[in-house]
Order: sequence, then structure tokens, then C-alpha cells
Amino acid sequence: MNDEALRKLVVERWTALETEQTTGERRLRVSQLPVASKNDALAVAIDHDGHRHLLVPIHAHGKVRIGLDGPVLQLRKRALEDEETYQTYADLACLRSDLSDLFTELCMDVIGAADELPENPVKALYQVLDRWKALFHAHGTPLGPEQIAGLFGELTVLNRMLEKDSSAHRLWRGPEGHRHDFAAGSTAVEVKTSTAGEGRRPRIHGLDQLETPEGGSLCLVWLRLQRTAANGAGIAFVELVERALCLCDDEAAILELLAEAGCRLSHAAHYQNMHFAIGEERWYRVTPGFPGLTGRTLIQAGVPVTVLDVEYTIDLSGETPAPLASDQVSQLIDSLIQESV
Repeated sequence: MNDEALRKLVVERWTALETEQTTGERRLRVSQLPVASKNDALAVAIDHDGHRHLLVPIHAHGKVRIGLDGPVLQLRKRALEDEETYQTYADLACLRSDLSDLFTELCMDVIGAADELPENPVKALYQVLDRWKALFHAHGTPLGPEQIAGLFGELTVLNRMLEKDSSAHRLWRGPEGHRHDFAAGSTAVEVKTSTAGEGRRPRIHGLDQLETPEGGSLCLVWLRLQRTAANGAGIAFVELVERALCLCDDEAAILELLAEAGCRLSHAAHYQNMHFAIGEERWYRVTPGFPGLTGRTLIQAGVPVTVLDVEYTIDLSGETPAPLASDQVSQLIDSLIQESV
């Protein structure tokens, strides 16, 4: 059974269980899944309050990690029995119905990991929870639509790099406050996104954002994004995050960078319907003829740099400067990765 078919089955099982009635507050309505472990099959369940559960079988004497006790997720040891069987589980529950879609994705991760580690599915559960922990950690305020669009653009470029090098996340410097979003040695990349329907007018922050590294090169990536419906064309922001976690060799580093960027999926109610289609993508090499204002050019012109907090807009709507061809983009990414080795 492929991932999409299994996801559909899991949701169908939960939906069917939600139409039934429990016979007591401490009881669950349970449906087994076609995913076996050493002890028993994994299962989904619904409790008296309508909360969704994923049940991962464990040995009767097994321990379950403590500390995960709401407000979004709850993990506890639970024993279930009927007339014929008695089985203990690590019971993972979602206490927020508005996060059901995201909980489904979390459970699919757990199910996939458990399928690859049938002799110890609870270890697989912990591995997945550790990856998601930073995203569920409640802190700060949610990112706004424009901030999510900007982060979507950076993740799009990051995933391109991760496809070639699973350690390429170390090139992602924007969340740490670096003047360029990606940098290694003498090569840097700055990413700009827009949800405007026309024009190419990126906003430049500071006199150093379009300043090339000393003796090196800088590329500006322009992405036009179109907000789409959840069931339409486009890519879900959460899926883009999961893609990065899947491609990288250090998930904790990605989660830390996302947290530095202000992205924690405890605010998933704000993010779960964030889908974008990429309408246009252009990569520009920032050369001396490229529009922009930098501290270096002002100094070269004999103008003292005494102005702070400079922001301005450049216009790339015309045919010049010309964007890089696809093979040039690929070569640039390769060069950036090679410099980081």
C-alpha cells in the first residue's frame, strides 16, 4: 500500500470511528492498521471526547516517555483488552481538533518509521516526535502571510540544494541574521518572493544586501508566488518543511533554523492552509550593472555612508537584466555547495 492510500485509509478509519459511541469515558473506539510490529499491529482510535489517537504497540513491561502532556499532544501508556486479547500501547493523542490535518501528517511519519523499524516501533515514534518537537513548541506569535511566503521561497531554494547535498542546510544563513540568505566562502544567494500579480519589484533591506562577497559573486533569486486553495494546485508550506527534513542529514539543525526564522507549527492553525504555486522563478547574477544601492558603491563614489536602516525597491520588470539559464543555475548551486565542503 502506497503512502497516499495508507493516509486515506487512516483518515477513513478515524472518520468511521467518530460516528460510533463509546461505552465509557475511559474507553476508546479502535481500528487496527495494516502495519505490523513485533508485538502487534498499529491502530488508530477515537476517545469519548472525539480526540484522535495513534496506538503503537509495546511490551507489557515497556516504559513510555513522560513529559508530553498537552496542550496539543499527549503521550501515555495505555492497556486495551477485549474478550480475547490484552495489549499495551504507547498512545499518542491530539487534543486539538483544529490540528487534525497536521496530526495526520505526524501519524503518517510515525507509521512510516514504524514500518521500517518493526522490532522497536516505539523507538520510531520517539524519533519522529523529536523531529517535530521544535515545530510544536509553543513560543512567540505566528508568522504572517508575507513572512510565510518569504520563508516558502527560501525553503524552495534550500530543497534544491539539499537534493544535491544532504548537508546543504549549513548554507542557509538567513535565519541567523546573515546579510544573505545562503552563503559559503565567496558565493552568496539572496531570495526574494512576491505575491503580487504583476511586476518584479523586490524590496532590498540595507546597503549590504546586494553587496557581493569580497572577490566573489552574488545571485538574487526572484519568485512570484500565487496563494492557492488547499485542494488545488500548488505546494503546502508544511509539505515543503517536511521535504527539507526528509532530504537533510541533520533534522535538528533544520528545526533550529526554522525556529530562528520564527516558524513553529504550534501555530499550525495559521499554517495548515498555506499553499502556494510558483508562477515565476528567475535567478539573476548581481553584476556591476545590476540595479541597487550598496555601501561599497557609495564609498567608491566618494559619498560618506552616514545613513542607517536603508530600505529601497528595485525594478526587474523589464527584459534586462537577463536571468540565468537553468544550466547556469545548476552550476551556481554546485559551486556554492563545493565551496562549503
